[in-house]
Amino acid sequence: MKNRLSGVRPACSNTVPEQARGDGRGGQASIVATVTHSRPSAPQNSYPEAERLDLVEDLHGHLVADPYRWLEDVTDERTTAWAAAQDELAKAQLAALPGRDRIASRLDRLMRTGSVGAPRWRAGRAFFTRRLPDQEHPVLYLREADGSERVLLDVTAMDPTGLTTLDGWSPSLEGTRLAYKVSTSGDEESRLSIIDVDSGELLDGPIDRMRFSSMTWLPGGEEMIYVRRLPPEAVPEGEEVFHRRVWRHRVGADTSTDVLLHGDGLDMTFYYGTRVSDDGRWLIVDATPGTAPRQTVWLADLRGDGELRRIVDGDAEGGYCSAWFEDDGRLYLMTTLGAPRWRLCVADPEHPERENWTELIAEDADSVLEAVHRVPATADRPARLLVLRTRHAVSELYLHDEVTGERIDQVRLPGMGSVHALSTVDKLTEGHADDVWLGWADFVTPPCVYRYSLSTGAVELESSAPGATAAPEVHTSQVTYTSQDGTAVRMFVISPVERPERPMPTLLNGYGGFSNSSTPGYRAAALAWAEAGGVFAIASLRGGGEEGEEWHQAGMRANKQNTFDDLHAAAEHLVATGWTTSEQLSIMGGSNGGLLVGAALTQRPELYRAVVCSAPLLDMVRYEKFLIGRTWNDEYGTADKPEELAWLLSYSPYHHVREGVRYPSVLFTVFESDSRVDPCHARKMCAALQHATAGSEADHPIVFRRETEVGHSARSVSRMVDLLTDELAFLASAIGLDLESR
Repeated sequence: MKNRLSGVRPACSNTVPEQARGDGRGGQASIVATVTHSRPSAPQNSYPEAERLDLVEDLHGHLVADPYRWLEDVTDERTTAWAAAQDELAKAQLAALPGRDRIASRLDRLMRTGSVGAPRWRAGRAFFTRRLPDQEHPVLYLREADGSERVLLDVTAMDPTGLTTLDGWSPSLEGTRLAYKVSTSGDEESRLSIIDVDSGELLDGPIDRMRFSSMTWLPGGEEMIYVRRLPPEAVPEGEEVFHRRVWRHRVGADTSTDVLLHGDGLDMTFYYGTRVSDDGRWLIVDATPGTAPRQTVWLADLRGDGELRRIVDGDAEGGYCSAWFEDDGRLYLMTTLGAPRWRLCVADPEHPERENWTELIAEDADSVLEAVHRVPATADRPARLLVLRTRHAVSELYLHDEVTGERIDQVRLPGMGSVHALSTVDKLTEGHADDVWLGWADFVTPPCVYRYSLSTGAVELESSAPGATAAPEVHTSQVTYTSQDGTAVRMFVISPVERPERPMPTLLNGYGGFSNSSTPGYRAAALAWAEAGGVFAIASLRGGGEEGEEWHQAGMRANKQNTFDDLHAAAEHLVATGWTTSEQLSIMGGSNGGLLVGAALTQRPELYRAVVCSAPLLDMVRYEKFLIGRTWNDEYGTADKPEELAWLLSYSPYHHVREGVRYPSVLFTVFESDSRVDPCHARKMCAALQHATAGSEADHPIVFRRETEVGHSARSVSRMVDLLTDELAFLASAIGLDLESR
């Protein structure tokens, strides 16, 4: 039975019973009851004490309880004491887990394979990243035309603590200058610097307020166009992480002299992207309000009046639209407008209006268009379009005629995997005009590079991961199952056997949000789990982008329950087909995936034995109040609107915790420098679950693991090994996977 919002209040629900609402006239957010003393904890509760408030708010006629509101405030002395006590509890419980050393050794070996990225070519120079087995972070290299290589940028050398990460990099068109962004301790507050490629001399920076910002070089390398936030003192309090602008910057000049190009008076949540044609004439700016599935696009002639003119109105038309230029001078537009699985159009930049677009590559009914790259003509062949698609999340690559758009041939990829980069030489590079470099990974292959020759049709491995070792023998497959409403959903299964002879300990993973796709890729956690004798499954849930924009919208806003139903159906399929049992089934998810598993454990607690809930969203009534949460209201809905609040309350995990329910074992993992999802979500949910399950700590523990100086995204290899060790050992202990047996 799904625990949907009802008129009957569960014993420990944070939602007030319908019969207690009176006439519901209390305003949008009036507090109708609050008591600031602790309720006595059950005598058998060995969890850290957490004051439980009788705080209730009337939100659009819904009386909503929030007993752990105080845990939102990280400066509150009660929060500090509670977190310190949870640290001690987690340290003791996680250290005692059986098989920790063995799984840590497996993970370390599998993650020390290293990686290598596809090159970006600039005037005969190849810029690429490589991570050696003993390195914590990827290093940026330069390969000269004569084949010699040297390190260009090593963030670990810059900061031996390993807390600095490389957030982005861009060489100038001439290959003589490099712009790069770094951040520290996981805060993602990128700082931009520019160096001379030959001498290493610092030419500019660091320039702050560059988080999630694009940087685009103009020809000559003297100027660039970038996106930067306004200074905190220039915006209203509470809006410091928003208000981006597009600027034109001269290298080495004071940023106060930057020329403002765009952004004044527009949506404060806009994320801007910028692109300039190689000849420097045309500037494209696109903008997305938060994470909404719609983009507005502007185009300017920098040799003319320089005015940015809107060619796609995201608010009026909806849909995504990515625009760019190739060497043929045409404006390319890849869009979901009229095509939820994407299509490619072209236009004359002199007449870029939508009515002047020509459809070059139509939408495909069974695959999603992911990228298009033009390969220039040679003396022996005409120009071609290299078209990357995913079919049920698996990459496919095709050649198309650039004039008619007709499909000419399919490129034979190494297997069931993902192309994560396409690269060709630029017009300033001699030779290699027939080659395309493919960044590749699959479930057993760490990130590597293949080279495809258009003249021979051969796809050959060029650069493998530098520390690659033999992956464990596993079987990978993609299966189809049916969700509650009859929708066909796909799932990858990675296991030590082709078919189960008996039920096996299983870890089910998913995401299902923001049009992000769960594609095949190298996952040390999956391989280590399978090597230990477990099954690792990855479900392609609605809300993701695996089947295009309709798939995304079928799992967002009012349709969010579909995402959770798809996960429940995946679990039921694994049980029904003999892979596992409910007592041997665990789930793991992070960020939006943390919301996924949080909803799953409250809706179907009997279906899952153990849960890892990482950096999660869990209080869906108040998520917009923290960090960048308000940028997600197009994905989830907003509590400011009555109808949308009802959507959120129907599944908000924090508001569906009940006493007397046998919940799975749960490990929350949070990161104090997380600048996207506030750790307060996990603090509140952990306190609620510990209160509700007091007395069952021995066999169904609720554990809160936190880290400092690390954030939502990139981290060092050693810290990733430490995190995964605790997560996998926790799940293995709960569902009976013997980590020492193999």
